[in-house]
Amino acid sequence: MSRCTAPVHGHRSASARANCPACGGRGSFRSSYSYPSYSSYSSSSYSSGSRSSTSGASKTRVRWASPGSTILYTPAEIRTLTPVRENVEKRADLPDLRDVFLCHAWDDRKDAAKDLHDLLESKGVSVWFSEKDVLLGSSLLREIDKGLAKSRVGIVLVTPSFLKRIKGEGIADKELSALLARDLLVPVIHDTTFEALRDVSPLLGSRSGLSTIEDSMGNIAAKLAELITPEPIFN
Repeated sequence: MSRCTAPVHGHRSASARANCPACGGRGSFRSSYSYPSYSSYSSSSYSSGSRSSTSGASKTRVRWASPGSTILYTPAEIRTLTPVRENVEKRADLPDLRDVFLCHAWDDRKDAAKDLHDLLESKGVSVWFSEKDVLLGSSLLREIDKGLAKSRVGIVLVTPSFLKRIKGEGIADKELSALLARDLLVPVIHDTTFEALRDVSPLLGSRSGLSTIEDSMGNIAAKLAELITPEPIFN
């Protein structure tokens, strides 16, 4: 059996460890990212405030990507989306589910929320959207409950207007509580920061997500569309 050289030579560098006959290659950094189960991470293991430290991280494809996909993800994004994807796969056989429930502030309904809605639908994603799914005279809260129950994934569009609604404990806050309880939540940060979100909602802010600071809304929509593809594809 090979003996470890640490007592003589030490493992003060990656090359020293690699040259050790007992430890060579063990525990060293691997450039390819292996996809973990969500249980490997606690919600506090990745602080949203540290996103800048991952901006230079190498990107890779996700395991559920289609064969021709060119969409790349950071390790932090994969940690965020993997548990959501697992739930999507579990719910794949449930009938008549809308792909996405879009939670947003009322003030964003004709701007950022509509832009995201239109981008998703252009990619074949069915979206529950209050502007078209709540009929005049209907109870908004009752219709929201229906939307949540009949959707595979919840998206929370976090904007300055959304943060104001959370502070005021408006309808957006009630939607948010239901989405958090279902563990089918993907925050999308737009025109604000994760730090600002943590100041208003520490629970939601403790989760990582997607951000238009680092990606275009079009690319974010593409990632969400890939996320909800019904049949898992293993590469």
